[in-house]
Amino acid sequence: MEKKGIKIVAENRKARFNYSFEDRFEAGLVLKGTEVKSLREGRAHLKDAYAKIQNGELFVHQMHISPYPFAYYDNHDPERPRKLLMHKHEIRRLTGKIVERGYALIPLNIYFKNGKVKITLGLGKGKQRHDKRETIRRRDQQRDMDRARKENYQ
Repeated sequence: MEKKGIKIVAENRKARFNYSFEDRFEAGLVLKGTEVKSLREGRAHLKDAYAKIQNGELFVHQMHISPYPFAYYDNHDPERPRKLLMHKHEIRRLTGKIVERGYALIPLNIYFKNGKVKITLGLGKGKQRHDKRETIRRRDQQRDMDRARKENYQ
């Protein structure tokens, strides 16, 4: 999914299976220079990452950005908490939803947009086991229909 001016670095595909998302938000990331260079090489993982609000500020935890191999000194910590940049009124709205309704903020993907590093956060609830089975069943049915459609056209 490459749009003009957007280069996707990392995607959290497992999140769509484990959570049902109600809303999505875009936020900027506060990074060090070596982190940006490492991201340009595509060296990031969002597998266990989550976002948390602390003292009115938004941080992403357990997001892994590999150390930049060519840095001579002052390389970054791969899993340090990183500050996210959002408007204060958006953070307040998110705080209300997270505290009252039990939602979670999960990073969905990291990308470059016009040279700036952005992250998409999904506001969602965790799926129960029966919901996950329903997702698997729908995916299998769609795969079977696509396979049958392909066979009919050949």
